[in-house]
Amino acid sequence: MTRFVYDFVEGHKDLKDLLGGKGANLAEMTRMGLPVPPGFTVTTDACREYLHTGSAPAGMLAEVEHHLRMMQNQIGKTFGDSDDPLLLSVRSGAKFSMPGMMETILDIGLNDTTVAGLARRTSDERFAWDSYRRLIQMFGRTVFDVPADEFETELAHARHAAGAGTDSQLTAGQLQDLVHSYKKVFHAHTGRDFPQSVHEQLFLAIVAVFRSWNAERARVYRRKERIPQELGTAVNVMAMVFGNRGQNSGTGVAFTRDPATGRRGAYGDYLRNAQGEDVVAGIRNTVGLAELATIDPPSYRQLLSIMQRLEQRYRDLCDIEFTIENGKLWMLQTRVGKRTPAAAFVIAAQLVDEGTITLDEALQRVSGEQLAQLMFPSFDEAAAHEPLTTGVPASPGASVGAIVFDSAQAVVATGPVILVRRETNPDDLPGMIAAQGILTSRGGKTSHAAVVARGMGKTCVCGADELRIGDGEVTVNGHTLHAGDIISIDGTNGRVYAGAVPVRPSKVVRYFEGEVTAHGDPLLAAVERLMIHADHVATLDVHANADTAADAARARRFGAGGVGLCRTEHMFLGDRRVLVERLILAEDDDGRDQALAALLPLQRADFEQLFAAMDGLPVTVRLIDPPLHEFLPPLEELTARVARAEALGEDPGHDGALLTAVRRMHEANPMLGLRGVRLGLVIPGLFAMQVRAIAEAAAARAAAGGDPQPEIMVPLVGAVQELETVRAEAEGVLASVPGAPPIRIGTMIEVPRAALIAGQIAGAAEFFSFGTNDLTQMTWGFSRDDVEGAFFGRYLDLGIFGVSPFETIDAEGVGELVRIAVTRGRAARPDLTIGVCGEHGGDPASVRFFHDAGLDYVSCSPFRVPIARLEAGRAPVTASSSDSR
Repeated sequence: MTRFVYDFVEGHKDLKDLLGGKGANLAEMTRMGLPVPPGFTVTTDACREYLHTGSAPAGMLAEVEHHLRMMQNQIGKTFGDSDDPLLLSVRSGAKFSMPGMMETILDIGLNDTTVAGLARRTSDERFAWDSYRRLIQMFGRTVFDVPADEFETELAHARHAAGAGTDSQLTAGQLQDLVHSYKKVFHAHTGRDFPQSVHEQLFLAIVAVFRSWNAERARVYRRKERIPQELGTAVNVMAMVFGNRGQNSGTGVAFTRDPATGRRGAYGDYLRNAQGEDVVAGIRNTVGLAELATIDPPSYRQLLSIMQRLEQRYRDLCDIEFTIENGKLWMLQTRVGKRTPAAAFVIAAQLVDEGTITLDEALQRVSGEQLAQLMFPSFDEAAAHEPLTTGVPASPGASVGAIVFDSAQAVVATGPVILVRRETNPDDLPGMIAAQGILTSRGGKTSHAAVVARGMGKTCVCGADELRIGDGEVTVNGHTLHAGDIISIDGTNGRVYAGAVPVRPSKVVRYFEGEVTAHGDPLLAAVERLMIHADHVATLDVHANADTAADAARARRFGAGGVGLCRTEHMFLGDRRVLVERLILAEDDDGRDQALAALLPLQRADFEQLFAAMDGLPVTVRLIDPPLHEFLPPLEELTARVARAEALGEDPGHDGALLTAVRRMHEANPMLGLRGVRLGLVIPGLFAMQVRAIAEAAAARAAAGGDPQPEIMVPLVGAVQELETVRAEAEGVLASVPGAPPIRIGTMIEVPRAALIAGQIAGAAEFFSFGTNDLTQMTWGFSRDDVEGAFFGRYLDLGIFGVSPFETIDAEGVGELVRIAVTRGRAARPDLTIGVCGEHGGDPASVRFFHDAGLDYVSCSPFRVPIARLEAGRAPVTASSSDSR
């Protein structure tokens, strides 16, 4: 029989699949002997069954009651007792951290009877009624979907009537009146009274947490973070401890290192006389953790000791939630902490220096996505004017955008925006994803806005308390800004500027460009160290897609080991387009030969420059791929020009000839028409001209003392006979060019049939390169230009896609074709070189797939070369037990 409930003493940190991250870590702290309130975890199995059937699994509620009795015996209090009631918290806890996305309910067990017992037992009537009103508010919103602003309105009325500036200034009597007001709100929206049965409260709360797994904000977050939708959440039931018992109580969040920069030391926020949700919600401004040393020295010293033990146990940055109740410290949660990309690299290098982890493990603590974020630009402080205000630098970055004041405005905005709020809540997630940056007037480094922004790599400034946010405007230090006004926010130093501040290149990019060294800079030193190790352990080479010498030179500076794709069609644009027009309009062989002869020296010069930039490294040149009519004006434009000329009685001349050609070459679906190898077979001399240009450029480079290593790649092959025909012509041309070095000939695999007959094709190809963009289109039956805007958003919402198949390789479909082609190709030609040159070559998840599939290299844009290098190094090393998602 399946068990659905485990006591904290029964688990450990490696049971995240079953107990969720929070439950597993609570169990681990309990095993360590840390001060954790007693409790138990309802498993993810129970959640999944509930989500599947719509009801709690058989036996689950009986198990909950059994563990509740064990907890009562341990504590010496009874749930629902009128004299000394046991109160409970109910919190979500999925395998991967999803801060603020699911539900928490505190003070379960309070009702009209037990609130009086709590007041007598604690001798604090105000505290009891404050706890009761919090329960009704959280329970109503979470379990019955009562709008949160209805409760906030009643709270604002109570403060106004009492002349109180904050909640803490309300008296016991005023809070009792507020409870009655909350009950009326609850009844108005639910049609029933607030539950007085404490066991009903508990069971409804557990089920509500299960349901919250499928809340829209949770689903959006999982899609953004690529967390599987089917995992489900565990539910943690824990005895309540109270940080709102007075000035010698409080609650806080701590980090064992700075999650923004990676600096060593204890960082965090503390809030006196408050519950944990007050800190995370950011509704009151906190004090720095260091101030706890003055407020409560014994608790501070104990907390530092526990933080050190936890970091040693988890071998990583730890994020800790704690409460102090009347001077006693309680640990409510720990997890491997989310951190900024910069902190991720710095901390990984620090832990290697400290002997805590190996360099292989350090590679698993960083990611290509994080390196990409570090390569974004920052503000040019020399050009910045006086800031409007300065807040808490919660998540680094430099963002410029128009002000929007709510999430919905951010989602529909057509340009870059900054989401400006008093504080954010989980319902703001869509807007936070859409915005360039987030600015709040409340909260600190552990507020909801800060934690979520760091996880997404978004710029965030919190706690800018000089901001006065009103209806459609914000006032700060005498300046008033409105929705749509441009502001700039700096998440590294917390500064907020009116207008747009110029940006400067990332120092990480400048390091890769060779403009600065890593000496003396902790971040650059960490990046350099991990990149060197990644290159050392990688078995997958990284090439670049480069069509010009300038692109190739930059790719080489960024660490590319060659050019995996040179698109020759890009050499026919601009002023050269007229030569392509001559080729298309040629009426006989002589005209066509003249057009090709004019193109030859231009192509040869381009290749000479490219081979010089990549001297000593392979350069894979793809013969022309797109349909020739793409080099002509659009059909609609030409039709209009010719019609205009004819209406005026004028000869359309050259436009008329072009229109005739375009109509002759028009295709209903050009992606599947006359392009690639088919073009080379239909237009005599086209491929031969390109092959000659490659060979002559290589010969000239070799004569100049260089080491050119060109390769010729034939696109869109679907039958081995196509490749054999082109190869025979190419070999004849190559043999006729004196001084040309050996030049390999291979093909792109971008037609599904080519993947299936890869064994045949390998007989005529010395290398394969997967064109995964076209292979994805043809495998799915998609026209990318048509479908991405038409229905991909809906497919992502429905979970049909976890991520666009054009962004990350479709491992089950397109990926299976890749595996088939690799297996069959190498069976026919064991020394076959295999790479990929589609956009997937720079996608971190796809790079790992290509490593596992046995490819030799990936090729991507020059900017993404460092990202692919890092992921190529991460792929072969054993995954660490740490997961900071």
